[in-house]
Amino acid sequence: MARSAPAFSSFTAGEISPRLEGRTNIEKYREGLSDLTNMVVMPHGGVTRRPGTEFLGQCASSSNAADNHFVRLIPFQFKTSDTYILEFTNETMRVFRNDLQVLESSGVSISGASYSSGTGRLTITTGSAHNFGSGGQEVFISGVSGMTELNNRNFRVSTNPQPSSTTFVLDEVIGGRVNASGFTAYTSGGTATKIYEKTTPYQISFLKDLRFAQSADTMYIVHPSFAVRTLTRSDHNNWTFAAVSFNENSTPTLSSSNNYPSVVSFFEQRLVFANTNNNPQTIWFSKNGDYDNFTTGTGDDNALIYTIASNQVNAIRFLSATRVLTVGTSGGEYVVTSTNDGPITPASTLIRKYSNYGSAPIEPVQVADVTLFAQRGSRKIREFKFVGDVNTGGYSAPDMTILAEHITDGGITQMAYQQEPDSVVWCVRSDGTLLGLTYRREEEVVGWHKHIIGGSFSSGQAVVESIATLPTDTGEDELYMVVKRTINSVTRKYVEKLKVFDFGSNTINSFFVDSGLSYSGSSANTLSGLAHLKNESVQILGDGASHPDKTISGNTLTLDYPVTSAAVGYSFESSMKTLRVDSGSVDGSSQGKPKRIHGITVRFFETVGAEVGNDSGEVDRIFFRDSSMDMDTAVPMFTGDKDIEFPGGFDDDDRIFIKQDQPLPMTVLAFYPRMNTFDK
Repeated sequence: MARSAPAFSSFTAGEISPRLEGRTNIEKYREGLSDLTNMVVMPHGGVTRRPGTEFLGQCASSSNAADNHFVRLIPFQFKTSDTYILEFTNETMRVFRNDLQVLESSGVSISGASYSSGTGRLTITTGSAHNFGSGGQEVFISGVSGMTELNNRNFRVSTNPQPSSTTFVLDEVIGGRVNASGFTAYTSGGTATKIYEKTTPYQISFLKDLRFAQSADTMYIVHPSFAVRTLTRSDHNNWTFAAVSFNENSTPTLSSSNNYPSVVSFFEQRLVFANTNNNPQTIWFSKNGDYDNFTTGTGDDNALIYTIASNQVNAIRFLSATRVLTVGTSGGEYVVTSTNDGPITPASTLIRKYSNYGSAPIEPVQVADVTLFAQRGSRKIREFKFVGDVNTGGYSAPDMTILAEHITDGGITQMAYQQEPDSVVWCVRSDGTLLGLTYRREEEVVGWHKHIIGGSFSSGQAVVESIATLPTDTGEDELYMVVKRTINSVTRKYVEKLKVFDFGSNTINSFFVDSGLSYSGSSANTLSGLAHLKNESVQILGDGASHPDKTISGNTLTLDYPVTSAAVGYSFESSMKTLRVDSGSVDGSSQGKPKRIHGITVRFFETVGAEVGNDSGEVDRIFFRDSSMDMDTAVPMFTGDKDIEFPGGFDDDDRIFIKQDQPLPMTVLAFYPRMNTFDK
């Protein structure tokens, strides 16, 4: 019998393929895991629990919740202090700024609010005629005195009964009457303001294929079925769509039907379009510094049109501008440069092909000077990178899923890049699973992880439909998502944001629930404003400590004890599981031999709560509170080692499993099992 104590001190390979279960001889085997769910690979080597998601608002129009409908998020950055998430639904756009839905510029003053228990109606009276017509609009109410339960919440103006000129009835946004039987009496004040909405030309069926490129406060939006349009921002609640009038002198033109471009980018002060229905291999470069001018000529700053010559018709799928312009087509990848290593001109433009993998019609992401794109078929993510002199071959496209081909099973539909804090490429899988790729090539960190968002849709998991990221100056970029769930037997789609990883030095400000909301204020044991989780079972963190689960009744939640801070939302489980441990034995490998792990030391960082075992059915909870701690306060975060004894006997499948299902943080830096191997 051989004793061993292997060290697992790096997990930078992330979740790797079950096809590698026999490759114990490669380094990535020791750095990989057979499962990594709701945890993120850190570039330093450890893994940490992902934060929860914050509920920002329900997607526009209840009809968009239908299963066959689609909601698209698009980022818009005017300047560092003015960043927006644009929510596109059926011919409608809404705007989020600073995690709040943008409102119309003015609202209607409230002069009264009364509740009738007989009719179940909460009726609002206004001091002057409102503009809610026959109802159906979503409104935000603020500034009410007395009936403060109305404040800072969205409601829908009821259509049954229809509003009169100075009164209207409030319904919950997700449907049903507002139960105001426990509300305090109205005394004065308040404003009801409509959520800002902008009409767009894009029906739901076209949203997935929209492409965009932005310069200052103007975004160019393209789709092969629509003329090119600009979206211009004048103020938070003042946006304009306009068809572009191009200055052109040659054919094919960009303004004719069946010749609208499918992809767009900016490159070297030129606006670049490509791939129309009639000309799928053609690229249009605008005049230098004059984006709407496509007048061709021989001058260095003139526009130019270039059609890629190939043996097959390979439609252009993406344009990615770094030091060069990368062109991804359905049959291969090209690079646009100049013959003299200067800026491109009509006389010096050179397009060369460097790989033959082919690209999926998915917008790529740029990480430093690298383009990560989805290969044709949407299963593989390839890294298109410069590896030498561009004139002697200089680009390659290695497969970033070679060690985890299983994780993209079914294909991906969208990608977005979150540079801070840990350089993660986020992907949406076709089944609605959120995937993450921690990508730090300079440190050889390429680690996949999957994320199951809390809640459920139909009989399965919640579905992530669209994602978008925004940069910030606060140290962490922001990831937004549209999540589809079945709530109170009805399909709902919500816009949510991943909370920050660095929440501070104690658990009071932590947020490890999904579709959640937080509370901070005076001591209270009743929390309101939770109508989006009506009749759902939720997990609660109160004053930094785990609280028993509860079910939302209407829009309120009654706690077992009062708190001054809370986070409420769906629970989710974070877990990691190793591959079979290969620790050696007296006569060679320990693989295939009975082994017993009799103890393990786990090195944690800023953690409260964890369970450890040899599989998900046999785990022991680790205790982080001891007799020296105040029983009336939250457990402080722990950094250090915890020793655990393992039950059970000898087993061939010697895996180590760690999980966290409380609304609390967990970061695993390393673990050190102690085991015996029985040599047959």
